[in-house]
Amino acid sequence: MATLAHQAHKGSPLEMALEQLEKAAALAGIDEGLVKILKTPKRSLTVSVPVRMDDGRIEVFTGYRVQHNLARGPAKGGIRYHPGVTLEEVTALAMWMTWKCAVMNLPFGGGKGGVICDPRTLSPRELEQLTRRYTAEISVIIGPDRDIPAPDVYTNPQVMAWIMDTYSMQQGRPVPAVVTGKPIAVGGSLGREQATGRGCAIAVEEAARRIGLRLEGARVAIQGFGNVGRYSALSLEAMGARIVAVSDSSGTIRNPAGLPVRELVAYKRQHGHVMGFPGAEAAGGPDRVLVEPCDVLVPAALEEAITAENAGDVQARLIAEGANGPITPEADAILARRGITVVPDILANAGGVTVSYFEWIQGLQEFFWPEEQVEQELSRRMRQSFADVWETARRYGTDLRTGAMVLAIQRVAEATRLRGVYP
Repeated sequence: MATLAHQAHKGSPLEMALEQLEKAAALAGIDEGLVKILKTPKRSLTVSVPVRMDDGRIEVFTGYRVQHNLARGPAKGGIRYHPGVTLEEVTALAMWMTWKCAVMNLPFGGGKGGVICDPRTLSPRELEQLTRRYTAEISVIIGPDRDIPAPDVYTNPQVMAWIMDTYSMQQGRPVPAVVTGKPIAVGGSLGREQATGRGCAIAVEEAARRIGLRLEGARVAIQGFGNVGRYSALSLEAMGARIVAVSDSSGTIRNPAGLPVRELVAYKRQHGHVMGFPGAEAAGGPDRVLVEPCDVLVPAALEEAITAENAGDVQARLIAEGANGPITPEADAILARRGITVVPDILANAGGVTVSYFEWIQGLQEFFWPEEQVEQELSRRMRQSFADVWETARRYGTDLRTGAMVLAIQRVAEATRLRGVYP
């Protein structure tokens, strides 16, 4: 019988996730049997999603939902709509969600879902039909005390509202806590949209203080100007940093004196891209931002953006992974040799799942918090989690990524050990 490791393709996100797990487990001295459990998702569901298209024909899409580990609580993780979705990718992302929730000490395990489709080619009605049928198919394993989905690539609050409504119709009552990332009008949380970017900025602030980097006036480059990149930029600018370079799929722009972020946000909202922004010069393609002169680099776009090919050209002192898996293991080793501090994704971009946790609590209690309370609790948890990771990395004499993985694996392994293997 093939193991999960044998099924992982070379260079894939799953192979990367398994390598990180094995390295951290060996360092922490985790029992071999527990490592086998941690390597294997608890449950993987593949579903067919038939949709009647606007022209009357039927298309059948394929969807997935993976629950990696439930030792610490119900599964938590996003749903993505993308042509490149695979079961292998979803499994890796579910595994990373387990570690992310454990690093933040949230009472969740990791889950992830996806549908193979290009939502940009679907009409609003087709997108709604696809979402509702996918929800109906995975409803056998989701629920507020079983698995709580959230937005991810090419899904948004509207998609979450459709999921919540479909699940609620099946239950015969409103169940707002079945998903997070919902619109405020149907039980969403204030501060959720900004959470991942704000959390990333807090992680940068904590790391900068510890490595002796003054954030006031520091030069920041950001790859990706979607939700995470945008709010990271706004938060870091508010902390006194200068955003000197930004990229999106249209290319990279820069201004060594600093880009006015609010004006750039408005420009992108109007034009759909950052290229051509007044007062900035075009610097090259989307990847050019990764090697721009800066003190802090936030890769907040794609997986495997920093590789062995370009890691030697990165000029930052500090990198905070706003995206999931933007640095390959080979690049990680190069950056470590060069003395560049990397705040790993399972810590740097954990603000989103943290405020999703707050939203879940608010939904269960039907008692909603003011945004100031959300921001204060997010800041407290991010700073405490950063301190825990920093101390773990120091204790084991390793980098922050391995420190975060060791901390997460220890927490999940301990919960698994205490619960035992049933029967």
